[in-house]
Amino acid sequence: MSIIKELKYQIADKNKEVKSIQLRINDHPEKQMYLIHKALKQQLTNNRIRNAHAKTRAEVRGGGKKPWKQKGTGRARAGSNRSPLWRGGGVIFGPRKKVYQSKINKKEKRTAINTLISNKFKQTIVIKDLLNTFTEPSTKKALQEIKKLGINLEKKAKLLIIVEKKNSIVYLSFRNVRNIELIEINSINILSLLKADTILITHKAAKQLSQNT
Repeated sequence: MSIIKELKYQIADKNKEVKSIQLRINDHPEKQMYLIHKALKQQLTNNRIRNAHAKTRAEVRGGGKKPWKQKGTGRARAGSNRSPLWRGGGVIFGPRKKVYQSKINKKEKRTAINTLISNKFKQTIVIKDLLNTFTEPSTKKALQEIKKLGINLEKKAKLLIIVEKKNSIVYLSFRNVRNIELIEINSINILSLLKADTILITHKAAKQLSQNT
């Protein structure tokens, strides 16, 4: 059974102003794990692509002419030098390129994401804006701003930054930091949330979460 849960938070860079958002989550622990697992499996399956691709005798170049006549040569009959029995011929039952797809209901996926956000809300920091005073990209200064919020990245902790919309300054400032992932609110997903040890989200992005519920 899904319920509407109100999550209260303080905006870290604006005098600890108290705000709240409402998320539709599932209140049953076993159902929560089922939905999160289902959404994760769907995402991993859709990200999977098998690139190995062996050509069949129909795809291998050449082989249009019959190597020798049917009878009278003393050799076994052959219709093409691109037969799988020949060197340079096609492959029988070889690997073929394949795209894997899995489906999940939109409401189930949204409930799974909301439930995971609710469970990780203690590790979530909400800020008013991100690097809004920067006039040019700077990874060093950006990391200093992160440290001011009490986030420690020295022990390979994963930080997920969620913004309403990426801009060039934010993107270029964080793109070379290995343990920081930057995504837009419309691209929020189960895998990114699960990998994150700390979540940093802007106030506008948090409000949009509540609106999408």
